[in-house]
Parts: sequence; C-alpha cells; structure tokens
Amino acid sequence: MDPLGARSQFVDIQTLPTWQQQLGEDGEEIVRDESDSLPSQQAFPSPFPFRPDINRKIILFTGDLALLNCTAIVNTSNESLNDKNLVSDSIHQLAGPELRDELLKLKGCRTGEAKLTKGFNLAARFIIHTVGPKYKAKYRTAAESSLYSCYRNIMQLAAEQSMASVGFCVVSTTKRGYPLEDATHIAFRTVRRFLENHGNSIETVVFAVSDTEESVYKKLLPLYYPRSEEEEEACLPLIPADIGNSEGEPVVPERQIRIAEKPGSLEDDAEEETLELDLGQVGNHAFARMEGDVDKQRKQILQGQMSEAAMQKQHQRNYNRWLCRARAEDLSDIAALKALYQTGVDMCGRTVMVVVGRNIPVTLIDLEKALLYFIHVMDHITVKEYVMVYFHTLTGEHNHLDSDFLKNLYDIVDAKFKRNLKAFYFVHPTFRSKVSTWFFTTFSVSGMKDKVRYLDNLHQLFTCIKPEQIDIPPFVLEYDARMGPIFRVLVNAFLFTTHG
Repeated sequence: MDPLGARSQFVDIQTLPTWQQQLGEDGEEIVRDESDSLPSQQAFPSPFPFRPDINRKIILFTGDLALLNCTAIVNTSNESLNDKNLVSDSIHQLAGPELRDELLKLKGCRTGEAKLTKGFNLAARFIIHTVGPKYKAKYRTAAESSLYSCYRNIMQLAAEQSMASVGFCVVSTTKRGYPLEDATHIAFRTVRRFLENHGNSIETVVFAVSDTEESVYKKLLPLYYPRSEEEEEACLPLIPADIGNSEGEPVVPERQIRIAEKPGSLEDDAEEETLELDLGQVGNHAFARMEGDVDKQRKQILQGQMSEAAMQKQHQRNYNRWLCRARAEDLSDIAALKALYQTGVDMCGRTVMVVVGRNIPVTLIDLEKALLYFIHVMDHITVKEYVMVYFHTLTGEHNHLDSDFLKNLYDIVDAKFKRNLKAFYFVHPTFRSKVSTWFFTTFSVSGMKDKVRYLDNLHQLFTCIKPEQIDIPPFVLEYDARMGPIFRVLVNAFLFTTHG
C-alpha cells in the first residue's frame, strides 16, 4: 500500500487517451496505397469500417499492464499457470502471495482457455489467466485457432461477468515463438468482432504493450480500428485476405490426407509443405500407382463407364489443382475490385458472402484469374453453411458474366460449395436478369433453382439479414432509397387497378 499522501503507482485508465483521440499524435500521417486513386475506391466496403463508438473503447498503453485499474487484466502463462515472463512476474509481484495460492486451486489451464481469479493487491479486481499456443509453422492453423480462442474466451468471460474494462497483454509470449505481427492480427480482429457483436456492456479494452511491441500495434491498429473514413480507405488494401469468419475465428479448410512415399524422411521442424508440392507427388507414391491408368479413367468418364466414386475422386483431384493455382498466383488485381467479400451472418447464423455486380468489369479482367480468386476466397468459407447476396444494382452489359463462364465455375468447384450454399439472394433484379437466371438454373445447373430468392429492395433483404450484419456499397443504398418511393407507387397503382 502507498504511504499516506504519496502518489499512487497505479494507472487510472480514465486518464489515458482513447485510440480515437490519438489520431494525428506523434506526427502520424495517413499513408495511402496507390490503388486508392481508383475512381471506384469509395464503393469498396471495408470489412472493418470506421466506427468511432468502438474506437472510443480502445486504448493503446505502453507500460506495465499490472498497474492498470481495469476491472480485469490478462495474465499470459503456461498450462501449469506458473510461467516466468515479464507480464506474469509483474502481476505476481504486485498481487502478492495469495495469487500463487489461488492458482494452485485451479489445477492448471489448457491452451486457449481462460480462467478467473481475484486481483488481490492489484488495482484490477480480477485477473483472467490464459495459455497461448506454442507456434510452429507446420502447425500454423492449429496455433491460429488456439490464439483466437484465448482472446475470444477472455472477452466472453468479461462479458459474462459484466466487466466494464479489460486490459490485454500480448497473449503469446516470446518463448512460445508466435510471430508478433501474426498474433496481433488475430488479437485485433477477434476483439473488434466481439465488440461489434456482443460488446455492449464492455466500455474499455486496453492493449498494454512494451516499447518493442508498440510499433507493431501502432502499425496494425488502423487496419482494424480506422479513426476516420480517410484512414479506413487508406488501410483497406493492407487488410490481409484471411480475416476469419464473422467472429474473427480462423476458418479451417477440410482436412486432406496426403501420403508421401517416404513420410519418415521429413524433418520434424521443417516448414509445412505447400499444397502445390503435395499435388506434385501425385502419381509417384504407392497409393497413386494403385489408382490405375489416369488417361484410361478419363476416357471412361467420357464414355459414361466410370463409377460415381471414381468420378468424385477425379473431380476432387481437378479442384485441388485449381485450388493450388489459386494459392500460388498473385490475384491482388482481382481482389482490388472488391466484387466479392465476406461480411456478417444471417438470421440463422450462417456466413454471408457478398457479390457486387457493378464491380466486375468483365471485358477488362482476366476471367480465369477471377475464377481462381473466387476459389481462393470461398474454399474455407464453404466448409460451413453460408448464403450469398448478389447486388445486381446498376449493372451494365460489361458487368454480366456469360453462362459459359458460370457453368464452368459451377462444374469446377468442390461439392461443399453446392451442398453448404443455403440461399442466393438476388437484389434489385431486372426482368431480363430473372429470365436469364431461370434458364441457367433450370437447364445448365442442378440444385440451384430453389435456392435463388429475388429481392426488389433492401427492406426485403433485411428480413433475412440484419442491416448491421452486411456491408452494403453506398451506391446500392442510394439507389434503393431513390427507387423505394417509386416502387411503392407502382405497387399501389397495381393494387388499385386490380382491386378497383
């Protein structure tokens, strides 16, 4: 306890500037990507739009986390909850010996879990203990999922306990080997999504960092918490392609079993092999030789003599080749169009994917690269149930994909694309587009016709997807607002003439 009249060593978070208030401090400038000069850039929605209400909850603090008077602070530790690191050591020193006794009662903590104790002599009332994953490149997917669980479970616990504020350290410590920048992406997007979806009761989130960690946090915070529309626009090209699902959770593609000829020859600490290298081994190992003559199989397919199982295997092999190319090629020019992106979830909790027709300049782009980009973005989304929203708003002839391309796309994609697509919302259709879609879904593809829903306005869309769960391009909003009154007049006129 501090001597009477002495200044407290603890830090009152109410005196710290919020992230929104830090705009322009320390000589910060908004660095724009060259692609920002595109005339249509303003129509590209960011998955992390400017939200001053959320930014006012965020604080970046460089200093000792244990000094903060948050409702709870986070202690990063090991499975036995006795790790020796700078964050833990400071918390234990200030909290006192009672904390160690309390931790013994918890009997450890699994990776990704979060457990609660009192704060004892800290300014914080509680301590949330979590265990970050050990990082190895070849187990990166598992590490990402575990780190997400750490941040998600901490936020969930804070919300359940009605905590007003929570102070985070960098959860995965240096000794666990997690790259700081990769870990920071997961931290920021997970906290952001939780605040968007469940964080009404949480007033403040403090990211406490050391001097060495500060630069990375300052660099990446604007991507997920832009403090102005200009900063949002400037940071849009810098947001990574993999932003997880609507909760920020990494989406794990379906596991594929790949058998090498000599699996025991691989080094334990070697980097994870790429899908392209794995596919390059097809035909060399014993299992491939057992499959028989591939050319003969293809001929049998053409003649209708191949079994359904063999046809599915052939189709999967073909899709994997496309997926391999999609992961290997530079598709940044297609990504910059922002014609396909992930947004929130529908009323049933299914992921929503958006296609913006006006952002597809069919005559100016490489359609094969567009196909590759679709596969690259959608492969991990389609593991679970999802819906698609297509904005046909203000499209012209140069935006319309021909039926041959769509049929080719439908034939190439994996079965999970078709199986897990539960609805296709066609917004602002024209009479011609309805006719074309009817013919295509009736005669060219099977199983799609019953999934298509034509929606004349956004009000109808909002009966399926809440407005806050979908990022809608501004020109679509403007068009809908302009056409709404006209649509209502036409409907009333029709009702008057038919019913007298």
